[in-house]
Amino acid sequence: MTNTQASVAATGTGARSRPRAVLPALCATQITSWGIVYYAFPVLLPRLTADTGWSTNAATAAFSLALLVSAVVGIPVGRILDRRGPRAVMTAGSVLGVLAILLIAAAPNLLVFTLGWLLAGVTMAATFYPPAFAAITRWWGPDRVRALTIVTLAGGLASTVFAPLTAALAEHLTWRQTYAVLAVILAAVTIPAHALALRAPWPTAPPAAPTNDRTPIARSRPFLLLAAAFTLSGFAMYAVVMGLIPLFTERGVDATTAAWALGLGGVGQTLGRTLYAVLSARTSVAARTVTLIALGAATTGSLAFVPGPMPALVCLAVLAGVVRGNLTLLQATAVTDRWGTTHYGRLSALLGAPARIAAALAPWVVAVLAGPLGGYPHLFAALAAIAAVAALLAVGARVKSFDSTIPTSSAEA
Repeated sequence: MTNTQASVAATGTGARSRPRAVLPALCATQITSWGIVYYAFPVLLPRLTADTGWSTNAATAAFSLALLVSAVVGIPVGRILDRRGPRAVMTAGSVLGVLAILLIAAAPNLLVFTLGWLLAGVTMAATFYPPAFAAITRWWGPDRVRALTIVTLAGGLASTVFAPLTAALAEHLTWRQTYAVLAVILAAVTIPAHALALRAPWPTAPPAAPTNDRTPIARSRPFLLLAAAFTLSGFAMYAVVMGLIPLFTERGVDATTAAWALGLGGVGQTLGRTLYAVLSARTSVAARTVTLIALGAATTGSLAFVPGPMPALVCLAVLAGVVRGNLTLLQATAVTDRWGTTHYGRLSALLGAPARIAAALAPWVVAVLAGPLGGYPHLFAALAAIAAVAALLAVGARVKSFDSTIPTSSAEA
C-alpha cells in the first residue's frame, strides 16, 4: 500500500454519501438537547431549592453525577456508534432524555431526583456532541472540520436560546411545570429529528493503515499523554468558566457586569470556532494542539494577574472564550487527525472520558479551593499552571505518521 493509499484508508477520504438532512437535524438537536438537559438546570436551581428545601450542594451533586455517568457510558456508546451508526443511539437517547426530565420534574424526594439525573447522564452520552461528532466524522470525511464547526456553532446557541426561554417559563410556571414543558419540546424536536434524519446507510469504516507497531492505540504513549493533556486542560477550562464571575466580583466588578463578561466569553467561544478551519489548514496537528493548550494557560494566567481595569478584564474573558472555542474542535478532531476514522467512536470516547470527569468535578473543586488558596486570583494562577503542564504533556503526544502509528484492525481490536 502506498503512503497516499494508507492515508486515504486511515482517514476515510474516499467517496461517501453525505445525507442532506443530517447537518440541519444535528444542529437543531444539539441546541435543544444541550439547552434543556444541561442549561435549564442552573436557571431553575434557585427555584428548585427554594421549593423543595433541598440544599444547593445536594441538587448540584445530582447534576454532577449525570456528567460523570455521561463520561463512563460514552465509552460503550462509542463502540455502538462505530458499528451501527448514530440513528438508534441518538433516538433512544432522546426518548430516555424525555423520560429523565419528566422524572426530575415529578421527583417527590432527592433520591428520585438523583435517579432522574443519572438517567439524564445516559442521555448526555447518547445525544450530546460525541455521537454527533462520530456521525459527522464518518459521513463527511475530509470535509468534517467545516461540518463540525457548523454543529458546534449551533450548539453554542443552546444557552442563548434556552436560558432565557427557561427563565421566561419559570416566571409563569413552577419549576416542575417548566421542566414538563421543556420535556415536551425535547420530545417534539429531537425524537423525530434523530429517527428520520439519521436513516442514511452507515458507511463502512475505512480499513486502518498497516503498521509495525502492535501496541493498541488506546494504550500507546501518544494516546495516554494526549488524554492526560486534554484532562488537565479541560479541567482548567471548565474551572475558569465556573470561577469567572466570582473572580470579577472580588475585583470590584458588579454582578451584572460580571455576568455580561461571562456571556461575552461565550461570544468569543463562537468566534473561536469559526477560526478553527483556517488554523487547521495552516498548522500541523502537533503544533496547534500545543499552541492552543498553551494559549489557554496564558489567558488564564492573564486573568489571574491583571487586576483591571474592567474593560481589560472583559477583553481577557473574550480571548479565553476564543481559545475555548478552538479547543472544542481540537478535541473533536484529535482522533481522526492522528489515527483515522476506523475506531473513531470508541477512541474518541476513551480520549474524552477523563476530561469529562474532570469537567464534572470542576465546579466542586473551584468552590472548595478558592478559600484555602487565598481567593480567586490565586486559584486562577493555579489553574494556569495546570494548563501549562497540559501543554508540556501535549508536546510528548506527537504521532509520527499514519504509516507508523495506526495498528491494523486486528491489532487494535
